[in-house]
Amino acid sequence: MDSSEDISKLMGFGGFGKKARTFDLDAIFEQTRRTAIERSHKAQGSEDAEGTAFAAVPSSSISPQSNIAVFRNEVSGKEGASDEDSGDSDEEIGPPLPANISAEDEDEEQEEEEVLHHRKIPNSHEIVLQHGDKIISAIAWDPSGARVATGGYDYDVCLWDFAGMDASLRSFRTFRPCESHQIRSLQYSITGDCILIAAGNAQAKVLDRDGFEILECIKGDQYINDMAKTKGHVGMLNCGCWHPRDKEEFMTCSIDTTVRLWHIENGKQHKAVIKPRSKQGRPTIPTTCIYTADGKLVAAGCQDGSIQMWDHRKNFVNTAMVNRNAHQLGTDMSSLCFSYDGLCLASRGCDDTLKLWDMRKMKSPLHVAGNLENVFPMTDCLFSPDDKLIVTGTSVRRGEGVGQLLFFDRDTFSVVTEMDVAENASVVRCVWHPKLNQIMVGTADGNAKVYYDPDLSHRGAKLCVVKTKLKRAQIQFLADDPIITPHALPMFKEERLKSTKKIKEKARADPIKSHRPDMPFHGAGAGGRLGSSGGTLASYISKKYALQRPIESSLDPREAIIRHAKEAEENPMWTTAYHKTQPKAVFQQIEEDKEGEEEPLPPWKKKKL
Repeated sequence: MDSSEDISKLMGFGGFGKKARTFDLDAIFEQTRRTAIERSHKAQGSEDAEGTAFAAVPSSSISPQSNIAVFRNEVSGKEGASDEDSGDSDEEIGPPLPANISAEDEDEEQEEEEVLHHRKIPNSHEIVLQHGDKIISAIAWDPSGARVATGGYDYDVCLWDFAGMDASLRSFRTFRPCESHQIRSLQYSITGDCILIAAGNAQAKVLDRDGFEILECIKGDQYINDMAKTKGHVGMLNCGCWHPRDKEEFMTCSIDTTVRLWHIENGKQHKAVIKPRSKQGRPTIPTTCIYTADGKLVAAGCQDGSIQMWDHRKNFVNTAMVNRNAHQLGTDMSSLCFSYDGLCLASRGCDDTLKLWDMRKMKSPLHVAGNLENVFPMTDCLFSPDDKLIVTGTSVRRGEGVGQLLFFDRDTFSVVTEMDVAENASVVRCVWHPKLNQIMVGTADGNAKVYYDPDLSHRGAKLCVVKTKLKRAQIQFLADDPIITPHALPMFKEERLKSTKKIKEKARADPIKSHRPDMPFHGAGAGGRLGSSGGTLASYISKKYALQRPIESSLDPREAIIRHAKEAEENPMWTTAYHKTQPKAVFQQIEEDKEGEEEPLPPWKKKKL
């Protein structure tokens, strides 16, 4: 027996044909394993070891990627020979199907696969992280899945730690990194030790895991026309992202019509600058930017509706790939996302469309989905971890509907699942973590929702929902509790009243506590109180002194005043305090003019000698 016959027997088929049968590998491997185990038990007492020897592959070692099941041809016997003959006649390729698997079973398995296709979406459970009351415009999930950062239009960034949270779901830190600027983009580095923040200002920031600043990019000179000559951005940032292979390089795009590459060790000047151009050669604004999975291409979605790509290994002068009519002219492109295999590109635009592109043929899209309302310039689109689904969110007007998260099949672009997320609130940001298999959605009402499945998901939100909410110990004290001293003197002892009724009765018996306030006084004064007209000092003096002794009308007023001069000098009423210390008035005495003498001239009229 030559080597080719041995291989054919080991593989379980007798010839090659033109047509391949579609079959379920998992069912074949499981049936083969069971058959091998049953025949091994029967063959233990047999003397012929060669006819009964075989290799049974355990189910734990079989993976979907492996297509080989090792067993002896002697095990199959006549059934294997009949299957080989039928395979040769039908010109089929591959190992024979088990005898108990029929065409009806294959149809049932296909239906089960479709059900499992829907079941792969982890949306059975959810938790809500309350960021604030404004739009969540940025979400970042670190590669390990332990922490999440959220940013919004309220200028705040919240850091969440799933392992450290309890059922209260509170963030461990909230801070404002860019003062009064909206957070546009957040992303963790590939190692998870840095966070890139692109806000409404012109300077991107790099923070550590705890939110402390590491780097702040420099701002360019806004009076220079050539943006390549400035060291940094001069306008509001739109997006920022890290290099997928180099942990020290990141990229930002701005409304100053440039895309800039930075190095974390040098924030005083950009590493490279890219200037996207429109079809007419004019500068156009990039609204989103992204690297490919291998970092060899840099892609940017521009405001003129174009998708432009540059080779990272060359000078960023000429584009490597470009599509000028990717989306509607004059609308923002909210998101670009490359598939995990690097063959497709998904783009989401404010023209209410979602498009799928083939990287090998960028002239026209593979699929287009329309009527997906989008009013935010940062609405996400992404691929599922298995690259079979494309996910995006929809926007709603205030009070007009429900914000949804839509799942599209990559091959047919049909809607697989429509998931209602928030009532009267748009779905803005969404992230599907490949390791945790959990989906996080940021909405316009300030809430971040995490969807997971207890069977399909791992760690993440499952860690904090099982922890009970910690109760703080409350200090109980009585503010008005009297101090009781058993050996106090009788004069200091206070009677302890047990009921409020007795307290009110005692207060009513007290004349001071139960005294009614005096009512306003009207009319003439009495009992030391003045009427309404005598409330001022002037009225009081006029009543007490002037009106009681009125001046006679026949008396001269000057004489009436002078007659009291001597009495006022001897016994002053109003200046008694100054009676002894009152200074004496000194007046100039005028001498009588001498006859015949001329008056002396003033000094300024005298003649100079």
